[in-house]
Amino acid sequence: MKWNWQNADWPNFRYDAASLVPLEQKFLQSAGEVIGAVRHFNEDDRNQLCIELLSDEAIKTSEIEGEFLDRVSVQSSLRRQFGLNADDRQIHPQERGIAEMMAKGNST
Repeated sequence: MKWNWQNADWPNFRYDAASLVPLEQKFLQSAGEVIGAVRHFNEDDRNQLCIELLSDEAIKTSEIEGEFLDRVSVQSSLRRQFGLNADDRQIHPQERGIAEMMAKGNST
C-alpha cells in the first residue's frame, strides 16, 4: 500500500465515499463495544490501557520516521507524564519527548 504522498496525482486525493460506509459502520459498532467494556474497568486497568495504547501509537509513529524507541521507557515516561507510578529508569530524550507529545495531545 502506498502512502498518499507517493501517488502520482498527489496532493489531489480522491476516494469513493460509498465504499467506506460499511467500514465506518463496523468501526462505530466496534468502538461502541470497546467503550462499553472499558466502562467496567477499574481505574488502574483504565490507566494501563491508556498507557498501552499511547505507547503503541508513539512507537509506530516513530518507526515511520525511522526512529526505534524502547517500549518500556516510553511507557515509563508516559506514566510519569500522567502522574502515575513509574520506575526509576533513565529515559532517553527521544522517549521522554514522544511521551510529552502524546500526553499533551490527550490532556483535553
